[in-house]
Amino acid sequence: MTLEVDRNVDAGSIAAPFVTTVMQIEPGWIDYNGHLNMAYYNVLFDRAIDQMWLELGIGPDYLKSRGGSTFTAECHVRYLREVHLGDPVCVHVYLIAADEKRIHTFEELRHAEEGWLSATSENMTMHVDMSIRKVAPFPPDIRARVDEVAAAHRAIGKPEGTGRSVAMPSKRT
Repeated sequence: MTLEVDRNVDAGSIAAPFVTTVMQIEPGWIDYNGHLNMAYYNVLFDRAIDQMWLELGIGPDYLKSRGGSTFTAECHVRYLREVHLGDPVCVHVYLIAADEKRIHTFEELRHAEEGWLSATSENMTMHVDMSIRKVAPFPPDIRARVDEVAAAHRAIGKPEGTGRSVAMPSKRT
């Protein structure tokens, strides 16, 4: 089966979209409905971002050596199809936009073998100077790397679902 991964564009070592390693659903994450509990979708999305941040150079070593980190400021999750215990999953991460202090990402949780879409998460992440715990600009080298990846991801276009908000459906009269 051909997955969306096939349209990858390389930006250094980060393909567009960035695709995580295959992750497994843990037994304790299954709720009384017999599917992945909503909280654990966020765990999978967070683990995906951690993998991409390592590639961008803003993972745990960045915090230790340079005193910077990231905090999520906003998140919007859509639950589209159930995943169950035993389903292998991966996350496709799109770096939609970035500026001197923020990174806008869109993530797709997919069945790792069959390719179908289970959920999406759109996020705004802030760069933080941990010595003062305040939002601060990225260092120039990190900013250049983020911009390089953002440009490669822009070349493949925004995924469907980007920019949605929560609202009641409008009634047509």
